[in-house]
Amino acid sequence: MSDTQQPLTDKHTPRNKTDLFVSFTLLALQGFGGVLAVVQRELVDKKKWLTLDEFVEDWAVAQILPGPNVVNLSLMIGGRAFGLPGALAALAGLLLAPTVLVLLIAAAVAGVSDTPIAQSMLRGMGAVSAGLIAAVGIKLMGALKNNPMGQFSCLGIAALTFVGIALFRLPLAWVLLSLGPLASLWASHCIAQRGEA
Repeated sequence: MSDTQQPLTDKHTPRNKTDLFVSFTLLALQGFGGVLAVVQRELVDKKKWLTLDEFVEDWAVAQILPGPNVVNLSLMIGGRAFGLPGALAALAGLLLAPTVLVLLIAAAVAGVSDTPIAQSMLRGMGAVSAGLIAAVGIKLMGALKNNPMGQFSCLGIAALTFVGIALFRLPLAWVLLSLGPLASLWASHCIAQRGEA
């Protein structure tokens, strides 16, 4: 398949592997330090490669797979559009520019990284990142209305997850291994109930 062919008929798919590479490069450069706040806006709102529901489903799968979430998501989107070459194009776009940028920044700030000013700047950027992630989480709550478990159940599971990790400081693996199967069983039950109705 040539680089210019579009394999799917949907007008909201990547045009070619170059489009994947460039899009994920720009996405990675916008979301330096954390891309969740940017990835949803770019892939759902601007490019319309995914609906909000598809994004939530793909992001959930990306989170449970080993490795960084956005890397997993790029592989899924690239692979879905153009198979293995598309997955590799999206991955290369996501990783190439940030890797070069990190190496350049590391070389530039090697002598000043332990200064109080640099440490304060990093703390400030951490607060901004937390705010961006919280804002995207609130925005994605709209997709819960289409979830088979219902919005109330989803919010309850989210609250239990927050309590387990943030308040009780339980390891993430414990929370996933306990709440994950329970949520899956509940979702299966709700889907079966919908099927009978």
